[in-house]
Amino acid sequence: MVNIGDTAPAFTLRATDKRAVSSSEYAGKKLILAFYPGAFTGVCDKEMCAIRDNMAALNDADAVVLGISVDSPWANAEFARKYDLKFELLSDLDREAVHAYDAAFVGLGGIEGYVSANRVVVIVDAEGIVRYRWVAENPGVEPDYAEIVSVANGL
Repeated sequence: MVNIGDTAPAFTLRATDKRAVSSSEYAGKKLILAFYPGAFTGVCDKEMCAIRDNMAALNDADAVVLGISVDSPWANAEFARKYDLKFELLSDLDREAVHAYDAAFVGLGGIEGYVSANRVVVIVDAEGIVRYRWVAENPGVEPDYAEIVSVANGL
């Protein structure tokens, strides 16, 4: 379990253009990791759009947002295009980050054994330490966006 105060686990995932993106590329920056179950699902659409709508405040906090799901780079690219998402969406095809951050959800949509990301938000400070962690009780619950902005501004 990744807890507040732990060093954030490293990962390398695929961006929408299929290039490998490593967490180490963001060393020295505040990171907001927004795990989401799946592109083009109602609550995920609302969540990513809410984050998009809060980007000015998150940019003021000097925070980098990374959306992470188990969706393919192609699905994430279309998702970003459709909703004009200006932050990076990463594909965790091997569930590397999902498991490292204890953000796995098994059985999404009633599909037995299917492992997706749960709705989880982790904020990592510039030194690579986890300073905030929110986990949805179930994938239908959204985070408190004002709280995310507040925590990011406070780091």
